[in-house]
Amino acid sequence: MTVPEIASAGSTAAASAGTAVSVTRFRLRTLLFAPSFFLHAHRTIVQIRKADGFVAGAVLRDAHFAFWTLTLWRDDAAMRTYATSGAHRRAMPRLAEWADEASVAHWRQAGARLPDWTEAARRLRAEGRPLPLRHPAPSHANHGFAAPATTRGMRI
Repeated sequence: MTVPEIASAGSTAAASAGTAVSVTRFRLRTLLFAPSFFLHAHRTIVQIRKADGFVAGAVLRDAHFAFWTLTLWRDDAAMRTYATSGAHRRAMPRLAEWADEASVAHWRQAGARLPDWTEAARRLRAEGRPLPLRHPAPSHANHGFAAPATTRGMRI
């Protein structure tokens, strides 16, 4: 399934040098964390829609309380600025307690179109890094997750 291009209101065309791509996967270890997770997720989506340098994005709710994000940025600096500020920065310390699987991958690509979820999962497995967690699942370190179900996503 191809993820449609979603442009933010304040974004500019991607530079000819390419765009920065980020894919994340996060699995809640218990539904007890769901209310807080959804509150923080809503706040980070509001933040990303206003972020300077945000080009396009999508989120995906997967099986077993797993959630994916796929974002496209004007450059690495814009992606880092978003990740280290505002609602996203406030949510990140909770990740280590909430999740039993969490990984991230970044790469550069030509053009301003989001890769599809199959490519995002392939890149996450091949190039991603697991994030430090307090209660990691056995599959956490080796990216032992199933391919994402691509029918439950939405645009950012």
